[in-house]
Amino acid sequence: MNRRASTTPTRVAIGAVALALLLATAGCSKKGSGADEAALDGGIGSSEFDTGSGVGAAGDGYGEPEKVRELASIYFDFDSYDIRSDARATLKANAGAIQSRDEWRSVIVEGHTDERGSEEYNLALGERRANATRQYLEDLGVPGSRMQVVSFGETAPAVQGNDESAWRWNRRVEFRVTR
Repeated sequence: MNRRASTTPTRVAIGAVALALLLATAGCSKKGSGADEAALDGGIGSSEFDTGSGVGAAGDGYGEPEKVRELASIYFDFDSYDIRSDARATLKANAGAIQSRDEWRSVIVEGHTDERGSEEYNLALGERRANATRQYLEDLGVPGSRMQVVSFGETAPAVQGNDESAWRWNRRVEFRVTR
């Protein structure tokens, strides 16, 4: 049995637990003030792979996290958490959407990676991508108190595959909101 097959359930469990903990703590934070068609080379948008399944913490006062069309995903280069120039316009539009939608109580910034690297490395890289994205949005005027960061590492690929044509879609940050 290969390493990947034996550790995938563990990785999914870690991602689910991390999101549940994030949502549980989000209910304790202060409420801040007041086009998912972005894809490389006209390729696949992340919304096409969204299953709509989120994890809501019971009694947290927030709805289940949901993907919304107004917040487009951004993509990253291999082994990098630098915001690419082609992501800046997307993030500017996302910032405007967040600032205009007070009913979005919290925006969850989800960091993802491709499958290369260890589980620990990929979780850390996903977190760095999500934090860099959060900081960029804060610099555009989005209150940090309205955003939460979570890393899924490689556990939630947008595209299955073992080559660059799949990996490039998995190196991303996605957004979900709670109402």
